[in-house]
Amino acid sequence: MLNRRNFMAQVGILASGSVLGSNFNLSEPALAKDLKSEPRAPDFRIAHLTDMHVMPDGAMSVNAQAGFIQALEHAQNLNRKPDLILQGGDAIMDALRTNKGDVKAQWEAFQQALAKHLHTPIRHAIGNHDCWTGPGSKDDPLHGKAWALQEYKLKTPYYSFDAGNWHFVVLDSTNLATQDSHGYTAKFDEAQFKWLEHDLITTPAARPVLVMSHIPILAVAPYMDGDNETTGNWVVPGAWMHIDARRLKTLFAAHPNVRLCLSGHIHLQDSAVYNGVTYACNGAVCGNWWRGNYQETKPGYAVVDLYNDGTFNLEYVQYA
Repeated sequence: MLNRRNFMAQVGILASGSVLGSNFNLSEPALAKDLKSEPRAPDFRIAHLTDMHVMPDGAMSVNAQAGFIQALEHAQNLNRKPDLILQGGDAIMDALRTNKGDVKAQWEAFQQALAKHLHTPIRHAIGNHDCWTGPGSKDDPLHGKAWALQEYKLKTPYYSFDAGNWHFVVLDSTNLATQDSHGYTAKFDEAQFKWLEHDLITTPAARPVLVMSHIPILAVAPYMDGDNETTGNWVVPGAWMHIDARRLKTLFAAHPNVRLCLSGHIHLQDSAVYNGVTYACNGAVCGNWWRGNYQETKPGYAVVDLYNDGTFNLEYVQYA
């Protein structure tokens, strides 16, 4: 089974033609086209799709584009359709270690799927694998996050907006290492943190806030994503969960209208409540990188029903 420590070592560059396994296939039947339970009609519904890891079908012997299309169509054909799709990052398989031609092919596969199958407003977050640090990137204007910003049509890697009665904050978790490294840490630089402080201060206290980041701010799942207890102590890498989580929870405590933080990255599904804020790590559309379940988490996405009073209902949905 892959985990974050050995995944990229096995993937390599797409042009290498390495084979990871058979095409993505789940033996369990798809769910009905609506949620298992819906206690009341939502005021605003979102679908949170994260970690698609799209590439051209047939690459690495999986059909990633077709799987993403299946998830996208499933989300948009619920009986109560989402008002908005939040795309949580890692839209493409990998740009960190990949040559320019293969990165281009990945982005083209992602954009082709959206062009033909997206019928809902969408907002994007940048994932670590969306950042190009591969061969030849160092002196290229598309290096780092520039290519992802172009594909997502974003001016800045973090931003906010209002929709329904809620305020949405989209953050950039990936603090890249030097230009010569593919490494990253989950934390905000000072400029982003100051921006977030100001954004929350200027948001009316009566307006509930939903935060989306690619990497979890706070989560249970990172503890299970690898043998993190072998030293006799729990050790969670700073690339798997925000190393500045303490600073962020203190900031959120000053703004009780922050209700919900959504993330992906780990490919596992969890939900944790801390100091009145719910942190939900919402699995992965690709599951185990298009090879079935990742541990106990099936490939899927989250449907979140938001209510004007600041309450919400979240359900993780299997789409295949």
